[in-house]
Amino acid sequence: MKTAFGLTIPQTLEEVCDPQRIALLVYDMQVGILSQIKNAERVTRHVLKVLTAARDAGVHVFFSRHLSLPKELMGMSQFRMAMTWQRADSPDQVNPWFVRDAPGFQITPELLPRPTEGVFDKLTISAFEGTWLDFALRDCGINSFAIVGVATEVGIEPTVRHGADLGYIPVLVTDACGAGNEEAAKRSIESLKFAGDTLVSDTETICTVLRQRSGASRS
Repeated sequence: MKTAFGLTIPQTLEEVCDPQRIALLVYDMQVGILSQIKNAERVTRHVLKVLTAARDAGVHVFFSRHLSLPKELMGMSQFRMAMTWQRADSPDQVNPWFVRDAPGFQITPELLPRPTEGVFDKLTISAFEGTWLDFALRDCGINSFAIVGVATEVGIEPTVRHGADLGYIPVLVTDACGAGNEEAAKRSIESLKFAGDTLVSDTETICTVLRQRSGASRS
């Protein structure tokens, strides 16, 4: 690992995946969101593999959930977003899809969060905006996060970019991230690769690294 001015500067996936310094963010794996993508079962299987490896390694785990407010509390930007997603011509036609306690709001049962894991709700696209995620990560001494979930081109890319701007090292697990539009998702991944802030991995690779790092730390 490189060092400068008393700092350690991780560069490789193996260096970044220190179980004490990396968190796993499971992004919006909700019933109502998964129902909108074609490969939901495959994505869920990959997310579960990464989640299992993270849990076995003692990694801090956080789940995000996208929340809809009642129409009476929706502001201008929320109405604009809802009208775009729902292809509605008028605010009167908007139907809040992810109100609290609605079936579609819930995290898919295969990934049921444990009592020791964080679950937070958000109105925004970036998981860092308007939530306690940044505080929780910093308070635990975490400087990187792996991200899995849905959707790459809608919420995961903005979260990764926001996280990098906050000083974290993001790790994008591409095959554990679903997409509503595959071509847009590919552009998002290529754009993140070009920017250079993000490490890009796949399910098998990061699971192997987490197992190796976990074993090394225990020994």
